[in-house]
Amino acid sequence: MKAMILAAGLGTRLRPLTHARPKALVEVAGRTLLEIAIARLREFGVREFIVNVHHFAGMIAEYLRDKNNFGMRIEISEEGNLLDTGGGLKKAAWFFREEGPAAAPFILHNVDVISTIDLRRMLHFHTQNQALATLAVQPRQTSRYLLFDEQMRLCGRRLVKERKTELVRPSPQLQELAFSGIHVISPRLLGKMSEEGAFSIVQSYLRLAGEGERILSYRADGDYWRDLGRPENVARVAEDLKEQAMLRRRDTR
Repeated sequence: MKAMILAAGLGTRLRPLTHARPKALVEVAGRTLLEIAIARLREFGVREFIVNVHHFAGMIAEYLRDKNNFGMRIEISEEGNLLDTGGGLKKAAWFFREEGPAAAPFILHNVDVISTIDLRRMLHFHTQNQALATLAVQPRQTSRYLLFDEQMRLCGRRLVKERKTELVRPSPQLQELAFSGIHVISPRLLGKMSEEGAFSIVQSYLRLAGEGERILSYRADGDYWRDLGRPENVARVAEDLKEQAMLRRRDTR
């Protein structure tokens, strides 16, 4: 199974931790965010990765060499200019096309997200529903909501700060849900991304949903999830991980 880890961002919200290193190499409880993401995905059978890089790109490449790619195949997709999530995936599309159009779904995962979302169940949900893309979502507060109908199909989004709602398909009843930065994607999506340059993958999802494609939500309501976007979140997650480790040790006694 393959995955892409999105690690090219400047990490501006994590400053000063990212003044001299990329956000992927920020440490939580003695481990880098990149190592945590790789280890988590490996638990679910991922053995081939591609990581997009930009900010301190050389440091990430050197780090992976020093770690011997954690014993797996890991490719680097270096972006001279930041391409955002959609442009970054489009540049790395070759990696997922190697096995042809009938290739298995792959995972797209933000490097600065830590969660206990069951990716195996999410992958099963994606396959059973023949989705083009499946997005892990939760009912929590955010500045950007995705809107889904009762069949869990993407219908639009609401941007709180901009006071803007964009609908791409009608629905009498909409659910506002927060996206968690974790996607399961069919390789068929890659040939349908007509956007160029730097663009958000949500832009592609909205367009394709409006054209009738199955962009679905996967509810991860009860799962742990943290966005490591700010320095205070890093300290919080370190405490959370310590607490989880203590609970696991207690359970094994």
